[in-house]
Amino acid sequence: MANAVRKRKSVRKSNGFVENGHSKKVASSGSSMPAWIGFSLDNTALLSLIAGFVVCCYVSYKHAWLMYTIHENTMFFSNIKEIEREISFRTESGLYYSYYKQMVNAPSITQGLWDLMNDNITEHQRTINILERFNIYQEVLLSIIYRLTPIKYYLEPVYWYINTVFGLHGMLVSALFVTSWILSGSWLSGMLAALFYIFNKADTTRVSFVIPLRESFSLPFLWLQLCAVTMYLRSNISPKMEKACLWVISFSTFAFCVCWQFNQFVILLQAFALFGVWTLDMAPPYKIKMMYGVHVLSLLAVCCLQFFNKMILASLVMSFIPAAFIVVSITNNKYGSIVWRCMKLLLQIVSTFVIMALINYIIKFVIRQEADEHIYKFLLAKFGISKTLDFDVNLYLCNGAFEFLTFDTFERLSATFLFPLYVIVELGLLGLLAVAVCQNWSKERTEDKKEENTLGHILSDRPELAYHAIQSVFFGLIGLMTLRMKYLWTPHMCILASFVLGDEGLWTNVLERIKVRSSAVIQTLRHSTTAITIGILLFTSMSNVYNELADLKEFYDPDTVELMQWINGNTAPREAFTGSMQLLAGVKLSTGRPLLNHPHYEDKVLRQRTKELYQIYGRKSPKEVYNILKKYDATYVILEDSICLAPSNGCRTPDHIDIVNGQVPDNGIAQVGLVRSTNPRFCDDIRYNKSQYSKYFKPVFMNKTFRIYKLLH
Repeated sequence: MANAVRKRKSVRKSNGFVENGHSKKVASSGSSMPAWIGFSLDNTALLSLIAGFVVCCYVSYKHAWLMYTIHENTMFFSNIKEIEREISFRTESGLYYSYYKQMVNAPSITQGLWDLMNDNITEHQRTINILERFNIYQEVLLSIIYRLTPIKYYLEPVYWYINTVFGLHGMLVSALFVTSWILSGSWLSGMLAALFYIFNKADTTRVSFVIPLRESFSLPFLWLQLCAVTMYLRSNISPKMEKACLWVISFSTFAFCVCWQFNQFVILLQAFALFGVWTLDMAPPYKIKMMYGVHVLSLLAVCCLQFFNKMILASLVMSFIPAAFIVVSITNNKYGSIVWRCMKLLLQIVSTFVIMALINYIIKFVIRQEADEHIYKFLLAKFGISKTLDFDVNLYLCNGAFEFLTFDTFERLSATFLFPLYVIVELGLLGLLAVAVCQNWSKERTEDKKEENTLGHILSDRPELAYHAIQSVFFGLIGLMTLRMKYLWTPHMCILASFVLGDEGLWTNVLERIKVRSSAVIQTLRHSTTAITIGILLFTSMSNVYNELADLKEFYDPDTVELMQWINGNTAPREAFTGSMQLLAGVKLSTGRPLLNHPHYEDKVLRQRTKELYQIYGRKSPKEVYNILKKYDATYVILEDSICLAPSNGCRTPDHIDIVNGQVPDNGIAQVGLVRSTNPRFCDDIRYNKSQYSKYFKPVFMNKTFRIYKLLH
C-alpha cells in the first residue's frame, strides 16, 4: 500500500467529469459577500465592488476546479473501479467515507441513523454510537441531501461527496480573499491572498489527496468565521452589519466545531487571541464577550448533538473562557502607570491559567473523563518534559503529521515571497501593537495629541488588525509544533502578507513622512504595487501549475484490490477482522466486515484493545497471540510484510510492541528496563506454518503484500 499511484499508461475516455486530464464540470464554490454591502457607494466604488466580487468568485471557482483536476489527474478517479475509488481513501478517510456509503445504501434514512447509533461493526463486541464518537454529521447531511434530491439522478454518490468538499474549499479561498479585502480596502489584496494560497498549495492545503478528513470539511468554515470576525471587530460598522456578522460567526463556528474532533484546540487558540486584545484594551469588551458566548454555545450545541460527548465538556477552552471572565471582571481597573498595567497584565494571564486548570480538574473529576489523557502525555514527551515507553505516546511521536514543522516548508514558502513578506508584516504589526498599547496605557493626552497621526494610532483604531497580529502568533506556535497544524498558519500568512501592500492607512502614513499627501498618488502606489506583485507571482508560479496539470497518473494498488475482493467473496458478513488500524478502515469501507480496531484513536478502551491486538507484530508465542485474538472474537488476522519486515528504526510498529513488552527492539538500542528476547517475531515466523502455529492458525490468502490467517477453534 506504500505506493498506490503510477504513471498513466494510456488515456481512456472519461465517463466522469474529467476527460484527458481536463475538467469538464465541477461543483461551484460558495463565496462570502463583500463586507461593504449596505454602505453608501458612488459609481466608481460600486464598479470596484462588482469587479472585486466577480474576481473573488472566479478565483474561488478556479481553485475548486484545480483541486478537482489534480485529484482526477493523480488518481484517474473517473475511470477506475468503484472498489479502487474506495481504497484510495486511505486510513481515517476510508472510515469516515464508509458511514456516508452506509447512509446512502441504507433501506431508509431512519434505519441508517439507527444503525449509526447502534453500531457493532466498527468495534466488534462493542455497540457504540457513531454520532457520539465520531464527527460525521457532514456525512449524514450529505447522504440525506443525496437521497432526497434529484442529485442522485445526475451524480454518483462519491462525486456528490468529493465535489462538495472541493466546493467548500472554493468557499475557503473566497473567505481569504474577502478577509484581506476588508483589512486593506482593496480587492487586489484579496486576489493576492487567494493566489498566495493557491500557488503554495503544498503547504496550505492537502484536500486533493485526503478528501474525507475532518479538516477538509471544517477549515473552510474556520476561515469564513475569521472573515466575519474581521468585519465584526471593525470600529466603524453599523449595528445591522454587526448583527449580521455575529450571525455568520455563530453559524460558521458551529459548523467548524461539528466537523472536526480537534475543534476544541483551535477554538482555544482563538480564545487566547481574543483574551489578548481584551486585556490589552484593543477591542470593545462587549464584542469579546459575545465571541466567547458564541464559542461556548457552539461547543455545547455540538456536545448535545454528540450525545453529551465528555471530551467537549472537559476541553480546556470550556474551562478557559469562564476563567477569563472571572479574572477580567475582578481586575477591570484601567487606571495606573504603564509599569502597573504590565504587572496587572501578567497577573491576569497567570491567574487565568491557574483558574482554568482548577476548573478543568474539577470538571474531569466530576464527569470522570480520561479519554484525552494520551494527548497531554504526548505533549510532555514531545517537548522532552517526560520520557515514556507508553505505546500511545510513541505512536504519535513517530507519526510524521505530529512532528515539528520542517525547514523545507519555509524554503517553499519563500520561493513565492510569501514567508519573507509575512515575517515583515507580522513583526511590524506586533511592533505597532506594542506602541499602541503603550499609548493607550500612558497618562491622559491633550486633544491635539489624540488627533496626531502616529503609527500607534493606526492600530489603536483598527482592533481587527490587533486581533490578527495576536492570532497569527498562536497559529504560528501550533504550526511550528505540529506539522499537521501548519494548515492553520499558512493561510493566515496569505492574509497578512497580502493586505499590507494595498492598505490605504499604511500608505498614507508612510507617504506623509516624505510630505506626500496627494490622494491620487496614494491610490496609484497602493494599487500598482499590489498589481505588480500579482503579476510577478503569476509569472513565476503558473508554469508549476501547468506542469502539475500535465502530469497524468492513475491509482494502482492491485494487491489491496485482490485482498478486498477475496474478503468479499470468501468470508461471511459477520466474521471479524483484525490487523493494522490503517488497513482495517479500508476493510470496513470496501467489505463491511466487523473490525476489532480502527484508526480513530480517541477512545481509551479502543487504545487498550489496539495495544493488545498489535501483539501480532510482537515476539509472542502462537498460543499467547491466539488467546488475545479469541478474547476479542477475531475470525481472521491480516498481516502486512510492509509492517512486519520494515527496517527497525525505533518508530516501526514492531518496535513499539517490543518496547511495550519490555524488550529491546531489533535496532539493538536498549533503554532502561528493556531486555533482549530470543522469541521469534509472530508475524514473520507464522509464514512457515510450523506445527506450533498450524494448530491455531490456517493460512487462507496470500499475495505480495498481505497474508490472511483464519483462527481455528
